[in-house]
Amino acid sequence: MRCIAIIPAKAKSSRLPDKNIKIFLKKPIIGRTIQILQKSKIFDQIIVSTDSKKIAKIAKKYGAIVPFLRPKKIAHKVISTRPAIKHCINFLIKKNIQFDYVCEVYAANPFLKISDLKDGKKKISKQKKYFVFSATNYVFPFYRSFLLAKGFLKPLFTSNINRGSQNLKKILCDAAHFYWAHKNTWRNDKISIFSSRSNIIKIPSTRYHDIDTTEDWNRAELFYKVLKKENKI
Repeated sequence: MRCIAIIPAKAKSSRLPDKNIKIFLKKPIIGRTIQILQKSKIFDQIIVSTDSKKIAKIAKKYGAIVPFLRPKKIAHKVISTRPAIKHCINFLIKKNIQFDYVCEVYAANPFLKISDLKDGKKKISKQKKYFVFSATNYVFPFYRSFLLAKGFLKPLFTSNINRGSQNLKKILCDAAHFYWAHKNTWRNDKISIFSSRSNIIKIPSTRYHDIDTTEDWNRAELFYKVLKKENKI
């Protein structure tokens, strides 16, 4: 089967400016992600979908293909990256490029591991699943969470307030490393990634970092150094 990777990387980041090309330990973070994908030797093509000439230039420098600049109508104020993935797939199909499976990979992804990508590829090709994506355990007990509004606490799950965390259900969350699916699944808007017919590749919480602030970024660099030293990444 032929596989391609698509990295959505728009210019504007609402919380961390230039997040997708920000220097992460002496290298643009998107460059690190591209190099991991190259090293995996899984993909026939590694494509970056961006609306930025600056991002395109850096992506090409590290070996990715940037066949177009993303149209403005799917470049701004889009909560989901799926329209960008779908647009890229349709573009490739019109160019008669042959491929079967697509793996969406986020640009700011230094904790991505080749073994996880390969496990995802294996599952999506052998199991009849819509999507296979990375997931991890919530670090803190979700069922003990609460809101703070106008100075008052409001537990979200009142029946669990007096229960020990060891007795609460373990909950998983999207780790946002990658999303595998057949190209036709990506093009079908009626199929949700979070479907009962999807599956996951579980990763440890030490490799789950939602990088949206400078504090997140600095913490991620520290974790990366430690995991690299321990040969865990």
